[in-house]
Amino acid sequence: MIAGAAFKQAWKAIEGEGDAPDALDQDRSWRQILLAAALQGAIFSVVKAAVDRSGAVATRRLTGTWPS
Repeated sequence: MIAGAAFKQAWKAIEGEGDAPDALDQDRSWRQILLAAALQGAIFSVVKAAVDRSGAVATRRLTGTWPS
């Protein structure tokens, strides 16, 4: 949910539009489609890494060991 909201805000800031293009949206350019896909992938990866890292830090605080 966090990544989705962040992506919507980033897309709106970049393109000035509320809705990001879908890959099958015939009214959008290749540039818009690929930019949206790259941005979405980057944001989701960063959010996933932050969540994973936070979980590992919490586990170490609770158990004293780093999860593998």
